[in-house]
Amino acid sequence: MTKNPDDLVDVLLQQHTQVRELLIAVAERQGAGRDTAFAALVRLLAVHEAAEEQVLHPIARVRLPDGDTIADARIQEEEESKRLLQELERMGTGHDDFDSRFARLRELVIQHASNEEHQEFPGVREHYDERERSLLGAALKAAEALAPTHPHPKDPNRPPANIVAGPMVALADRARDLLKEAMQGLPRQH
Repeated sequence: MTKNPDDLVDVLLQQHTQVRELLIAVAERQGAGRDTAFAALVRLLAVHEAAEEQVLHPIARVRLPDGDTIADARIQEEEESKRLLQELERMGTGHDDFDSRFARLRELVIQHASNEEHQEFPGVREHYDERERSLLGAALKAAEALAPTHPHPKDPNRPPANIVAGPMVALADRARDLLKEAMQGLPRQH
């Protein structure tokens, strides 16, 4: 089967490959190379998971047998990964506990991707035709354009607010990213 660059499942599979490559890069690199790979991983995971929550999981609920159960389980996995990713981002790659906690994140992310690939993607391919999957791929890309670039786990005590707050959080994240990038280019004062 040839891959369609707009097909929702093909787009997500390509992103899963990128995530796995970045997980390896972070585990294998040190110093600035590790920092760069980790920053790329944080951004990709945050954007990817936010878009999946807005596109993939809702459509799984609509047409997949046991879609609610499957989507709920994937969202729960995502929340656990987001909390750990946020913790790792705060501590930084140089922290003494980074390697052990990153190993746990890597395990969670790989299992989550595998669960999607085996439990959601086949059902999406079966219950949505090629044209629908292309339209959904476009919707995913639009959601990614507005998604936050850093993990924002949901507060279990409050209802989801990502439809209203999501774009504002994304703007704040993107401004933070630009500021950090600009600051890294400045010479340090001693």
